[in-house]
Amino acid sequence: MQNLTEVARSKNLLLKVEGHSVTTAMGDGEFHNGRREIHLRSKDHWASRYRPVTLKIVLLSEPRAGNNVKAKLGCRLVDPAGRLPPSEEKSVAHKFHRAAGDYSGTAVLTAREELEASGYLVDDAYTVQCTIVAVLREAPPPQTATAADDRRPEADVPSPDLLRHLRELLRQEKGADVMFLVSGRWFAAHKALLAARSPVFKAKLFRGMKEYVKVEDMEPAVFKALLGFVYADTVPELDRLEGEEAAAMAQHLLAGADRYGLDRLKLICEWRLSDCVTVGTAATTLALAEQHHCPQLKERCVEFIAGYLDAVLETEGYKHLEAGCPSVFTDLLKAARGSGAN
Repeated sequence: MQNLTEVARSKNLLLKVEGHSVTTAMGDGEFHNGRREIHLRSKDHWASRYRPVTLKIVLLSEPRAGNNVKAKLGCRLVDPAGRLPPSEEKSVAHKFHRAAGDYSGTAVLTAREELEASGYLVDDAYTVQCTIVAVLREAPPPQTATAADDRRPEADVPSPDLLRHLRELLRQEKGADVMFLVSGRWFAAHKALLAARSPVFKAKLFRGMKEYVKVEDMEPAVFKALLGFVYADTVPELDRLEGEEAAAMAQHLLAGADRYGLDRLKLICEWRLSDCVTVGTAATTLALAEQHHCPQLKERCVEFIAGYLDAVLETEGYKHLEAGCPSVFTDLLKAARGSGAN
């Protein structure tokens, strides 16, 4: 059965608002166009528009997927240098009609005085993280039950529990037929499940029917998280950790996912790293993206470094990037020139 509800979501994009002292003189009804235009998979065009400390969204082209489109803008102040946590997210929702140029209401980030007293305003500029979620096509309302349906007894079906059973299988180690040694720590697992999830595990484990495998260049905590994903398709470690610890775990897991052909885990780590690029992590994440062929993550890091080049140049990560990935400097130079032109 085809799903009639179609949703498009933008990536978390950073909007740098420069010249705050100039924008404070603007009156009601005056807006600047945001520097970032957001394209959703629907090919409908959206942009964020801001007045001092408030944002709107505007539909730039006629939607292709139905007469109306519902969209929600979420935004929060962020510190690209990573010194301050993101502010509380503010949002606004709007139902757009076919006419291009339709505006939403405003999402009020904060009062001007509060912004100017906060640490988010640096060198007369501040940065806003924006996300747009659009419902492109909605499912029809449920049909009224027929008399035949009323005669059926209600089925009390419990929630799916396959993933819970697989997690327990890994935890209890029952029936395990392969052992991994990772930096002095042993992990038990099941060959058939590993082979079903990873072509690399399949080739390694069933070529010679190995029962013991030594894993080099990986920390036990990272391998444990990787195994957990293989069994349950989730990475709770990324939700439990915060800040630089979460970024470090995502970096190591991305490398492990690429190593074992776990494409979905690799993509999850790319998304997580794209959302938390800071001055302290930008260079190391860029090196990782280059080494493990992550073009979208690479583009995000290059764009960020071009905007905060002086600060990134002072980090240890940049020194390692310079030594290990000289090929990225052509992209950095092009991005820096483009940033300067703007």
